[in-house]
Amino acid sequence: MSDSTHLALPFVEAAQAQKHVTVNEGLTRLDVLVHLAVESATETVPPGSPNEGGRWIVGDGASGTWVGEDGKVAAWIDGAWAFLTPKSGWQAWDKATRTLLIHDGFVWIAGPAGTVAALTPNLAATRIETTEIDHTILAGASNDTALTIPDRAIVFGVTGRVLTDITGPASWTLGVSADPGRYGNSIGISAGSTVNGVSGTPTAYYGATPVRVTGTGGDFTGGALRLALHYLILNVPSA
Repeated sequence: MSDSTHLALPFVEAAQAQKHVTVNEGLTRLDVLVHLAVESATETVPPGSPNEGGRWIVGDGASGTWVGEDGKVAAWIDGAWAFLTPKSGWQAWDKATRTLLIHDGFVWIAGPAGTVAALTPNLAATRIETTEIDHTILAGASNDTALTIPDRAIVFGVTGRVLTDITGPASWTLGVSADPGRYGNSIGISAGSTVNGVSGTPTAYYGATPVRVTGTGGDFTGGALRLALHYLILNVPSA
């Protein structure tokens, strides 16, 4: 056996010359993989001036020197790219999104921000997800935000915080177009005000649905919010 089973660390052979080269390669791989934190997991174009030791998870459809390396860990070492093939159970911290990723043996999936609660051998899964966005209030009676409830999601609730004083209405509601107050009514407009919009009963959505904020007692003229969606997703078996 010339390499270790899990991390493919090179072994020093009996009577090998230049042993330090093999040892240093193994240490370099350990340095890359232990406490793995990547700059991004979606980039498809290699960065122009990567820092020594910088790490990325190569996005789908990569180009340039990353062609054909989709899903692998790309590390810039000694002026060249090294590509490491992940295995089931590898974990990586995505610094761009501040989320933990876990490799399921096929692809990288969301970790604690989107935890797999149950997974079958054929990848049927029950996933608990939380998605967060910041929304700048636009002028008008209501805003459909970029926080979109996925098709077939079962929503536990929506939470939020006012980042910048909301101007125009006396208060606001949080919900969706079919029920503008489903996740909160008479919510404060001052910076620091919060809403914890728990669903009375977890609600299933059969189509992508944007979360809507609506002014009460006047139209919006400004402000900013941070909103988070808390929901459950079911994945069908892959085969």
